[in-house]
Amino acid sequence: MTPAQFRKHLALSETQRFLFLAILIGVFAGLMVVCFHIAIDFISWYSLGALSGKFRFGRLISPTVGALAATLLATRVFPAARGSGVNQTKAALYISDGHVPTSTIFGKFLACSIAIGSGNSLGPEDPSLQMGAGVASLLGRLFKLGRKNMRLIAPVGAAAGLAAAFNTPITAVLFVMEEVVASWNAGVVGSIVLSAVSAVVVTRWFLGNDPLFLVPAFELTHASELVVYALMGVAGGLLSAAFVKLIEALRKGLEKLPRSTELVQVLCAGFFVGFAGLWLPEVMGAGYDAIDFALHDRFPWNLLLILAAAKLIVTLFCFSTGIPGGMFAPTLFIGAMLGGGLGGLAQHYWPSPVSPGGAYVLVGMGTFFSGVFRAPMTSIFMVFEVSASYVIILPVMIANTISYFISRRLAPVPFFTMLAHQEGVDLPSAEEYRSTEVLRVEDAMQPVPVDADLSGAPRIYPDVPLDSALRLLAHTEILRVASRANPEEAIGVLRLEDVHHAYGIDGNR
Repeated sequence: MTPAQFRKHLALSETQRFLFLAILIGVFAGLMVVCFHIAIDFISWYSLGALSGKFRFGRLISPTVGALAATLLATRVFPAARGSGVNQTKAALYISDGHVPTSTIFGKFLACSIAIGSGNSLGPEDPSLQMGAGVASLLGRLFKLGRKNMRLIAPVGAAAGLAAAFNTPITAVLFVMEEVVASWNAGVVGSIVLSAVSAVVVTRWFLGNDPLFLVPAFELTHASELVVYALMGVAGGLLSAAFVKLIEALRKGLEKLPRSTELVQVLCAGFFVGFAGLWLPEVMGAGYDAIDFALHDRFPWNLLLILAAAKLIVTLFCFSTGIPGGMFAPTLFIGAMLGGGLGGLAQHYWPSPVSPGGAYVLVGMGTFFSGVFRAPMTSIFMVFEVSASYVIILPVMIANTISYFISRRLAPVPFFTMLAHQEGVDLPSAEEYRSTEVLRVEDAMQPVPVDADLSGAPRIYPDVPLDSALRLLAHTEILRVASRANPEEAIGVLRLEDVHHAYGIDGNR
């Protein structure tokens, strides 16, 4: 073997290089998220820990100053770092051919570290998702990927960032496929899984193997308890629909105010968070410690409901005024407290035995998440991945499905789609694809003519989408529709005019 042949033998194919790049993206995204967590904790320790420990009213100062500083960074220095990060990543995929400016990574890192670390009611997951997409875009440009692969690389990085931030690779993959890609693209799933797993390995190497929440063992106490979970789904659906509507209305109202009031709005939102934090410090920041306490029954049921209401209000103001940060963590917090409060009520008044409050906290997290983000598969697997319990799947499916359908009925436009419309862009959503009817060959095929000679006609099956049939009809005039049980038997024929008729196209026009 000559040296040239040896180098050619070792050369990686395009697919192999893309998979290798996915692992590399996961590693760098994981390192970035580790630094992101450290930065948030560092700022939080100095602003909320040291300052508030010496001066109680420091809780008023910290989120107010932090909100102003973070917003100034996002609006004046790094304008591409505005928003939660999910829609911005989708825009990179569908509008910018996968291009995310490198400045977005640094801007998102700085602005969100300050906003969340100073106590504002937002989360690190959505920003991590966008920063992961930015890392992927940067590496894609360094590797000189073509346009097609650059478009595929953004969701690969997004999954890595989200998986590292939430320490749940399956949830990250499902959320990116449901919300960012907005469809199941088999060509990119393998790379997304590789990047997510790589990112989680790196994160656990530096931050430890402990899950985000220490979940107690779950056990379904009585079959009638499923009714309680169904009622929780109703409550979660109603509240999530109201939450989305309130954000939509408040954002519209604030947009009508002069732009000169933008920083005043942010200052007021930060001050309001600090004011609430004087009595309810749990609502400040991402709130993961409070969720962990609720999982272990550290709060009475009435306080849990108060925390849910307070977190909803402060998050509403923080997000609507444009303070940089994500909605993932606040949504989990509100759902957890709502579920725990309703579970506590059930323990007092339900006639049959019920599970401990921690079980309801866990199910509530997925229930509210499902209603707000319209990602039912993600919400179910998120709770399963966090709890590592098969027993909890049935209660989660019941509550999340009910919440999803109620929220969809009361607030037909999904959360991120609503935000995109307000920002003047039109981005696809998985919900649109789920509600779109797929026409298949069986919807257009015609009976086999008596005198038809189908011996040379290509074969197709009734369940195949008409889009696939159109590709074949570009090279032939007729297709033989066959039964899968007996491929040699013709049960119908398909012509181009049949497809036109099924799609409502008039051939005479």
